Amino acid sequence: MADEQLFLRSKVIVEPLVDRFFAWPHTLAPVQAAMNLAFLQVPLLESYLQSPQVHVAASNNPELRGGYFINIPESRADEVRDLLAAIRRDRADMLRFADAIVAGQEILRASSTGFDLSPLYPKLPAELGGLVELAYDTDNQAQLRFMEPIVYKSDAYSEARQSVQLSFETGVERPFILSTPRLTSPDVLELDIPFRHPGLEELFKARVRPTTLRHLREALELNDAQAAQLSGMLSDRPSLAPDRHIEAGGRVRYFGHACLVLQTPEAAIVTDPFISADSTAGDRYTLDDLPDYIDLVLITHGHQDHIVLETLLQLRGRVGTVVVPRSSRGNLCDPSMGLMLRHQGFPVLEVDDFDEVPFPGGKVTATPFLGEHCDLDIRAKSTYWAELAGRKVFIGADSSGIDPSLYRYIKGHLGTADLAFLGMECDGAPLSWLYQALLTIPIPKKMSDSRKLSGSNAEQAAAIMTELGAKEAYIYAMGEEDWLGHVMATTYNEDTYQIKQIDEFLTWCADRDIKAGHLFKQQEWRW
Repeated sequence: MADEQLFLRSKVIVEPLVDRFFAWPHTLAPVQAAMNLAFLQVPLLESYLQSPQVHVAASNNPELRGGYFINIPESRADEVRDLLAAIRRDRADMLRFADAIVAGQEILRASSTGFDLSPLYPKLPAELGGLVELAYDTDNQAQLRFMEPIVYKSDAYSEARQSVQLSFETGVERPFILSTPRLTSPDVLELDIPFRHPGLEELFKARVRPTTLRHLREALELNDAQAAQLSGMLSDRPSLAPDRHIEAGGRVRYFGHACLVLQTPEAAIVTDPFISADSTAGDRYTLDDLPDYIDLVLITHGHQDHIVLETLLQLRGRVGTVVVPRSSRGNLCDPSMGLMLRHQGFPVLEVDDFDEVPFPGGKVTATPFLGEHCDLDIRAKSTYWAELAGRKVFIGADSSGIDPSLYRYIKGHLGTADLAFLGMECDGAPLSWLYQALLTIPIPKKMSDSRKLSGSNAEQAAAIMTELGAKEAYIYAMGEEDWLGHVMATTYNEDTYQIKQIDEFLTWCADRDIKAGHLFKQQEWRW
């Protein structure tokens, strides 16, 4: 079998890990990763070890879905204890860096009075030396600005944290990614390699191009046992869908959540790729349905359900460019997606509002993204406007209609959209759910609850459509697809506020003869 021409099986999945926790921007970008490790993940491990049974019970309570509880049996508590000890030992530099960030912020709060900040530099913790600048905004509020490219060169960033697990999609919901670390398992192939490792690119290109076990063994630096395990993940035939390309016109396919695939015979674009590997389900488009080559991947923002490394790593080597919104450069809550992805081996282009990105036969324009980030100063977020095969498509992600006049500018600059895709998670999680580790001053629960990760409600979505004048409107599923539970941890029914708001918006559209729909699992538009 060593030299037989083989393909990667359809249902193989990858989980990218940092210190055994699932990798997403806040656990991978070094400043945010240090804060999450010190102030979320370490305390979470400590809490579990104090009472494993409480964590397991809470993890299996539907009313606590999406809570920060570790879903690992008490019989494996010693492995969790070993993980915590290893983190304290091997990530001591990161933990000190996180403490230094908090101390630096406290120094600024206590000592910045509107006068010269130069005397404060010698007072900063040594771990921040050369990595931050102290600056006032125009309201005389002082802040730390991180020199993020330099932080990637410091002890705060270590590829030794990174590993991947390869396994088969079983259809059983995996533990929630924001809380439960991944331990070893007999049915999981462990690869102690960084995400940028070229062997991973070779492995996942084997979905569309045959290779050999011998080549993959060398590329991934496998031992005998690992090679034997990998051999079971290979097949002598591809599982690619025969209609993954088109010969004429244009096509948009909905792959679930906020993932769209826009195609012409000349080009393919994928938005926020978060794609199922389970081709046996029969109710969704999967990795098998992707075109062999993708010209552009468009990332709208840095939340864990929109920049999904589990999917992105499987596309590296098949993508021309990953397009990401430009960050504010150095803001604690706004890590650079461009820097992060470049360090994982991706070709990246950063864009600002109304920047244009051409592709064969069309172009994409970056458009503004409003709200949805708990009122934090986060600028690495973008909607997009795609023009292909004579149609215009607005990709709205979770942008809010809180100020609909914004969309008037989009229409004035780019015209009328044929299709508009909007997010209506209008009662999202509170500020502290996703950003608690980055808050250097605790905030009251009432304040946190008032600032939510929310997209548009019915009134706001209607206002967006009024200003855009789009001919058709489609609302993304909000984590409703059953294969997304390990990331979304959401539960809805017909009486849920969000679902009622979507129904209200669809009624508004019907009353105005606007074609509209609530997306779920798969849908296709052809012209």
